[in-house]
Amino acid sequence: MFHTRPVAFLLLLFGLLLLSILLSLSLGSVEVPLGELVQVIMNRLAGNPEQSTADLVIWQIRMPRVCLSVLVGVCLALSGAMVQGLFRNPLADPSLIGVSGGAAVGAALAIVLGASFSPFAASWNLPVFAFLGGTLVTALVYRLGVGPMGTSVATMLLAGVAINAMTSACISYLATTAEDVRLRNLVYWLMGSFNVASWEKVLWVAPFTLLSLLMIPKLWKGLNALLLGESEARHLGVVVKRLRLWVILLAALAVGVSVAAVGVIGFVGLVVPHIVRLMLGPDHRWLLPGAALLGATLLSLADLAARTVVEPLELPVGVLTAVLGAPFFLFLVVQRRRGQLYGL
Repeated sequence: MFHTRPVAFLLLLFGLLLLSILLSLSLGSVEVPLGELVQVIMNRLAGNPEQSTADLVIWQIRMPRVCLSVLVGVCLALSGAMVQGLFRNPLADPSLIGVSGGAAVGAALAIVLGASFSPFAASWNLPVFAFLGGTLVTALVYRLGVGPMGTSVATMLLAGVAINAMTSACISYLATTAEDVRLRNLVYWLMGSFNVASWEKVLWVAPFTLLSLLMIPKLWKGLNALLLGESEARHLGVVVKRLRLWVILLAALAVGVSVAAVGVIGFVGLVVPHIVRLMLGPDHRWLLPGAALLGATLLSLADLAARTVVEPLELPVGVLTAVLGAPFFLFLVVQRRRGQLYGL
């Protein structure tokens, strides 16, 4: 639809992202009119914060949630687009190849075993272990998939399926042996939620999001060349081994820190790149920034829906993304079977 006007589509996505941010800041159990919202933000930026309920609600509660949802949306969607381009497979995403599962096991270990790993740095246990788990699984899948004949996408996906089964078993074992309080924390965390958002977590995720965005100009040409095949990409001057290493490292970093910050939120990395690809085509020059903008918008709106649909209760965001993503995944499977899936 926008294949010949990619800049217009990116501007449209940027406008939708700004609108979703304003709605997320304004709506909730305490509604803040748009004029008052703008005034609160302007006062903060000018260094004259108001001592009002609106200022407290916006700056201490909603702004960290919105910032974190935008950052995590960028990380998950961008990782999905890069991994699908690298594997040249529309069904690949960080969760299917085990990155999310590995990060989940690392974070579950940190939750269940608490500060016993490192009592002097207990607050850092969760992100560190999630990152280590995601990185180890990514390295294992990569090692299994690369052989003398090159990269086997099918082997990587099969290894990811097997590792996902193992990580699920590990998490079930940890849940079975956990104390009641930690079990409750673990179960709620596994469903993904932004109600644990804080400025500290925003600062965790922001550097990795920025790094992923800064790497787009370095990666899109190589990913476009890979669409033709590994041999053709090498003939075009792409160092495929270095490209693989960068994509996998970025995906592990972005997904690991996202899982550590807000729990497991599935299907964003699978669904968002496909929506953008259908609108813009497979050119990664536009696909990668488009996926980042749409991922941020969707998770911002998903968080808004999670805290407003069944007030005063709050739904886990992971439940909402699964409700959206699971039918879409089935649609992809059916389309692939019919040979109608948009080619990478």
